[in-house]
Amino acid sequence: MSEDYYERLVDEDALAAYLEAHLGDVDHYEVERHEAGHSNETLYVTWGDRDLVIRRPPPGETADTAHDVLREYRVTNALVDTDVPVPEPLLACENHDIIGSDFYVMERLEGDVLRLEEPDRFAEPASRERIGDELVDTLASIHDLDYEAVGLGEFGYPEGYTERQVERWGQQLMWAFDVTVEEREVPDLYEVGSWLQENCPEEHPHTLVHGDYKLDNVMYATGSDGSRDDRSGDARESPELIGVFDWEMATLGDPRADLGWMLSYWRDAKDPEPSVPELTATFMEREGYPTRRELVDRWEAGTGYEFEHERFYRALAVYKLAALGEMFFRRYLEGNSDDPMYPKMEDRVPALAERARRIVEGDEPL
Repeated sequence: MSEDYYERLVDEDALAAYLEAHLGDVDHYEVERHEAGHSNETLYVTWGDRDLVIRRPPPGETADTAHDVLREYRVTNALVDTDVPVPEPLLACENHDIIGSDFYVMERLEGDVLRLEEPDRFAEPASRERIGDELVDTLASIHDLDYEAVGLGEFGYPEGYTERQVERWGQQLMWAFDVTVEEREVPDLYEVGSWLQENCPEEHPHTLVHGDYKLDNVMYATGSDGSRDDRSGDARESPELIGVFDWEMATLGDPRADLGWMLSYWRDAKDPEPSVPELTATFMEREGYPTRRELVDRWEAGTGYEFEHERFYRALAVYKLAALGEMFFRRYLEGNSDDPMYPKMEDRVPALAERARRIVEGDEPL
């Protein structure tokens, strides 16, 4: 990361003054950029003996609604005392004089986010099964939440959510194409977009939706539960999901869209090569992990909903991934990111578009 880019992310002196005014004076202060994400920026802050996290949008022009960190703050603040595990939000700031954008501050949780590999302590079939169960059970708890009771009754407009998703992500794509078309075109995305418009379900359940629910947006606790494997005598951990992150796209809407999104990141052993290998975890192809079909069955049992129109929701998820990738590519072309993944979207987005077309045509089944 270049020094210039870091300076666009945070003014350390201004941030220190803000935190001191709200959290009190401390002797030790450090800021570190977390480089694992590819959308909003995450900063780790040591404030005395407290470990904090700051979320802010990337610098530069962004597509509307794509980086609403204050929305994250509102929903996590509503969920902190529910069955949905979230880190405790502390502060929200709309004053751009501090670090140049909206941002919010939350407590930092300790644990593991499963990105490209599984922790060694979970590398056995029972723990792998529990990872998948915890993931889908937590999604079901989001969809089962009484959003009115926690003050989120006005958080969105669930009627017509799915149709708006197709329209909105098409608009995000067009925003990106305004610049990226000079480099290359992606005709498959026009065809998939038209199919989604023609096959959009007219009705759906109304629930809280996360909008970006996937394995690497949750955290599993660190530490053993003390149980033992009777055959070896080794301590075995039962994976416990302790936090759901990245709520910037949360709203009231269609829970099947959340499920389709989660499934777009989940691999089965029968799957073709990943469209974006640099960002695709494949360890869930190993023995013990639930299949996508098993995850769907468990979600249906936990929510009482059926995963109807499954091709539509899975194709929509990959279409959205392609749109995100194209937005990243535009930011790279405009000099608004130093993320090394962004230039690779020149080739990865067409590969995602091909995957979406395979789903539409039934060549990549659930």
